[in-house]
Amino acid sequence: MTTWRTTRFAIDLGEPRVMGIVNVTPDSFSDGGQYADAANAIAHCNTLLREGAHILDIGGESTRPGARKPSAEEELQRVLPVLRHALTLGVPVSVDTSQPLVMRVALDLGVDIVNDVRALRCDGALDVLVGHPSAGVCLMHMQGEPGTMQVTPTYVDIVAEVREFLAARRAALCARGIAADRIVIDPGIGFGKTVAHNLALLRCQRELLSLGAPLLVGWSRKSTLGVLTGRGVHERQAVSVAAALLAVQRGARVVRVHDVAATVDAFSLWRAVEDSNEAIQP
Repeated sequence: MTTWRTTRFAIDLGEPRVMGIVNVTPDSFSDGGQYADAANAIAHCNTLLREGAHILDIGGESTRPGARKPSAEEELQRVLPVLRHALTLGVPVSVDTSQPLVMRVALDLGVDIVNDVRALRCDGALDVLVGHPSAGVCLMHMQGEPGTMQVTPTYVDIVAEVREFLAARRAALCARGIAADRIVIDPGIGFGKTVAHNLALLRCQRELLSLGAPLLVGWSRKSTLGVLTGRGVHERQAVSVAAALLAVQRGARVVRVHDVAATVDAFSLWRAVEDSNEAIQP
């Protein structure tokens, strides 16, 4: 499937797309508080577009391990001014939320995509998408909840279990009339998974392609990269870009990143190398 159909856009996935992260939260693991003010978040949207982002992903709930879940009203207060601005910028806009009320208000505004770390498992979430059948959706795998997901993540076969979960969630949406070309899937790097689990998912990522859904992957600045490199969260740009490239080489069509400019530059090189027919001017 080479097109992701959303509320306003048919996103061409023939080449990798970069989803820029806008965390409108006081406590996200990487940039918590930096864009909690709506004016700063709006300015960040503009910056990410200048850097080459193809999609903006705006969220008002931190899902770092141990994070407190805000009320739907609190989340709406955070994201609505930013969503309204982003919708004027001419690119697909995603709302990163699990709360049905937030989904409904955002989709009523015209937001293109719901990006849900809980894969529409909260009561009423699937009904909201059924009521907005033109929207796109990303379904992510997570074992447990953010508050406890990293305590003792356990799997018999991490790749098989993630694949089975995502297949079941995708089937549940299709059974309610949501078209398959509106659904992408995300293995949920760092969400209820150890370093070994995350690496196994990257190593065997192509096995997820058998589901027939485009793959969205988010490695940006994750703690696994810190364990591997010994670097702090704000020193992980290079390894984050490397992880994004590896994910794309293994079939991902969308990467969710903080460092948009660096990722876009890396993809420019990757495309030039991969496309032997591309004319490169000195």
